[in-house]
Amino acid sequence: MAETDAPVKGTRPEGAVTEADASNKVREMFAQIAPRYDLLNHLLSLQLDRLWRACTAKRLQAILDRREALVFDLCCGTGDLALALARAGRARIIGADFAHPMLVRAREKIVTQTQPKNQSATSQMPFFEADALHLPFASESFDLVTSAFGFRNLANYEAGLREIRRVLKPGGTIAILEFTEPPEGLLGELFRWYFCKVLPKIGGLISGDRAAYKYLPKSVARFFRPPELAALMTAVGYHSVDYRLWTLGTVALHAGVRPR
Repeated sequence: MAETDAPVKGTRPEGAVTEADASNKVREMFAQIAPRYDLLNHLLSLQLDRLWRACTAKRLQAILDRREALVFDLCCGTGDLALALARAGRARIIGADFAHPMLVRAREKIVTQTQPKNQSATSQMPFFEADALHLPFASESFDLVTSAFGFRNLANYEAGLREIRRVLKPGGTIAILEFTEPPEGLLGELFRWYFCKVLPKIGGLISGDRAAYKYLPKSVARFFRPPELAALMTAVGYHSVDYRLWTLGTVALHAGVRPR
């Protein structure tokens, strides 16, 4: 846990001045790269993205095993975390994203992929197009809200945390999976070299959108370090806030509970 308050900030792609500018630019980028988004996720993470989602589902198993639980995957992209959560348990899963082409691909996965453990939940899994800062759900609707590698793209992080808190039931859990930079040293330098030099070139070449993959390392560098995000979550009103670092400190799962 951080001892100092984390600053309030949000993503700002190049050229964005206001929160509205930032939201529009991020939406345009993800709409552009949607056709090759899954391929690039697996390739650029060396297939570790599958492991991170599986570990997240395992961490949340107690909630996912409850048949009556309602789970909301925010910034769901093409639906990979939502599907991983559905496969892991019996809870009902709902996904939402603001980039329509991503949701088209998510819905295609529901049809083409098999999910034997929770077939009924996945075959009926709804995906909505929605703004993360103005969700179209009633207050106190969900037992769990998750977000994997999408929360850092919000134009206002504090507002996003407050909106998630609004839709969580008292006692409900928030879980945010995000990239983070490892500490200074050889590993940190290697990570920054790959993220800043190699990844943008490969991602831009395959996706056809160089700007989107230049934005990725910048968005990670700008985003909170785990203690900072934990501090902001606490300041917003979450209890039992903690985080776990995976893969040599390059990925963190942050969790907290809305008080009863």
